Amino acid sequence: MSRLTNQSQKIRIAVVGDVHDLWEEEDEIALNHLGVDLVLLVGDFGNESIEVVRRVAEMALPKAVILGNHDAWYTASDWGRKQCPYDRRKEDRVQQQLDLLGTTHVGYDKLEFPDWKLTVVGGRPFSWGGPVWKNEEFYRQRFGVSSFAESTDRIVTAMTQATSETLILMGHCGPTGLGDQAEDPCGRDWNPIGGDFGDPDLAAAIDQARGMGKQIPLVVFGHMHHHLRHTKTCLRTPIVVDAHNTVYLNSASVPRILRREEGDLRNFSIVTLQEQAVVQASLIWVDQEFQVTSEQILFDSQDSLV
Repeated sequence: MSRLTNQSQKIRIAVVGDVHDLWEEEDEIALNHLGVDLVLLVGDFGNESIEVVRRVAEMALPKAVILGNHDAWYTASDWGRKQCPYDRRKEDRVQQQLDLLGTTHVGYDKLEFPDWKLTVVGGRPFSWGGPVWKNEEFYRQRFGVSSFAESTDRIVTAMTQATSETLILMGHCGPTGLGDQAEDPCGRDWNPIGGDFGDPDLAAAIDQARGMGKQIPLVVFGHMHHHLRHTKTCLRTPIVVDAHNTVYLNSASVPRILRREEGDLRNFSIVTLQEQAVVQASLIWVDQEFQVTSEQILFDSQDSLV
């Protein structure tokens, strides 16, 4: 029986945190060396960086993508539009990115992987996180959404249409409910320090999915970088596991490529699924020879949270 159809086999997923213009041909080569089955990219490719998104879109590996706040940096907000370096009357770079990604962009949508009996569902694209509904005009014009409640409905609709009972959820920002300390996965690490800055609509959609009997082994996101702004004495907590055994993974180890005289290092989060459950999650660094130079085990089902 093939790897794709044997549910006792392990599915190896790479989660790519905030790219911020650091995506190269070598990244796809590294992913092939790592033997991953699926790549999940959680956005912030750059400030509406069309060429970076083009390179991601051209990657041959199975993938799902959600765009982040930087991917609408000059379009979503009044401040951004005032800073825009190009003529927005002649170019729509947000739409260009969406067109390049096509069906692989799962914001307010889904992507089926029937061989694995998995559906990847996206939360609100271009999210800045936080408890206040931002960029009203942008979301109303682009998506017909005017509130967190309407946003939740869009996510739940995608969940309802999923053919699988097992869902992997993607957001640029994670859901509320993962802690209100600055060091928590979606915690506020700028003044005033502290507070849960996750997405309320994603959290509400997760609750509704469970009410529908859906299984959610994994929720992936980025946005809040591992390196904290208010202190250098610790890093952000990258992972939380809830009472439903859902693993919430913040993959934003930024910068994701380190330039060194002896050769670049690049990071990926690697998640292993078996029998529709996460059995391990880690953060790895790969060198210029595509060899793993370090691996930090973040979760192991045999040991619980590491």
